[in-house]
Amino acid sequence: MKANYFLGNGKFEVREVPVPEPKPGEVLIRVAACGVCGTDVHIYHGDKGSAEVCPPVVLGHELAGIVEKTGEGVCYIRPGDHVTVDPNIYCGKCRFCRIGKKQMCGHLTAIGVNRDGGFAEYCTVPESQCFRLNKELPLKYGAMTEPLACCLHGMDRAGIRQGDTVCVIGGGAIGLLMIQLAKLSGASMVILSEPSEKRRDVGMRLGADYAIDPVHERLPERLEKILGTKGADVVIECVGSKAAAEQAIMAAGKGASLLLFGVPAAGSVCGLPLEDVFHKELRISGSMINPDTHGRAAALINSGKIRLEELITHSYPVEKLEEAVHMQMGMESIKVMVGSFSMK
Repeated sequence: MKANYFLGNGKFEVREVPVPEPKPGEVLIRVAACGVCGTDVHIYHGDKGSAEVCPPVVLGHELAGIVEKTGEGVCYIRPGDHVTVDPNIYCGKCRFCRIGKKQMCGHLTAIGVNRDGGFAEYCTVPESQCFRLNKELPLKYGAMTEPLACCLHGMDRAGIRQGDTVCVIGGGAIGLLMIQLAKLSGASMVILSEPSEKRRDVGMRLGADYAIDPVHERLPERLEKILGTKGADVVIECVGSKAAAEQAIMAAGKGASLLLFGVPAAGSVCGLPLEDVFHKELRISGSMINPDTHGRAAALINSGKIRLEELITHSYPVEKLEEAVHMQMGMESIKVMVGSFSMK
């Protein structure tokens, strides 16, 4: 089989290697689609992922495919099942796992980060990490389960109430998922702030009530004009940059919940206007990966309540992974996929 190994220092190498045999408790998956994540871009540039990266390794943690074979002791998943994979594997023994904060696990391992993942024709994963997909569902949609699961954890942290106004900063794949989840959560109005006209248009089609160009419009003034008050009840930042975080703070109204969801580059620092935090009584949260939300995400995707087709803009074969990573870096793309989408 072909597997594209990350060697570190921004280098990949396609290798012809044997198809792996599933160990006890594992399943062998023929990968249909694997998304290129912003975390993959960070890893490409030398940062860590959800866990430390140990090259050479096959990256790719947003994967879906068809089960080809099962190892000894596997009893729930069967050959022929269409599955999505939760990549994060927790130790279950450390303090954070034992107090219900497994996303902080000190011994976290992750498929496609420090264990071979989906940028290959086949991969093996523990049965416990697999969630069934409807066979009628395009498998490229299944590869969106992991980012949706991360968004669900973020939504749990943001605490949207029915009737809240929501401002989403950034209209990439994550922001466009957040718009849909905010609507499903009962937001009375969702406003997208995004400099790309293409992404603003997609955001409007997916449920945003207004879309603002923050380059040519003053976000606080536009929000006040739209909402009749200074700032939104909930602000969800989905970029990971200093500028986006500062914009999110400006967009937050009095008593607002502010979720800094975007993954920042290592060492990123944002000046925090303490007076605003005090006078607005802001609640500021971060969000780390997807503890216990992957099953909920798979159920949402199986239900068809999340629109995904417009998010998936580019696809590449596994041999062209580096091109796919560079495409994901640009504004032309929303979500880039790697794999064989002929499998249904």
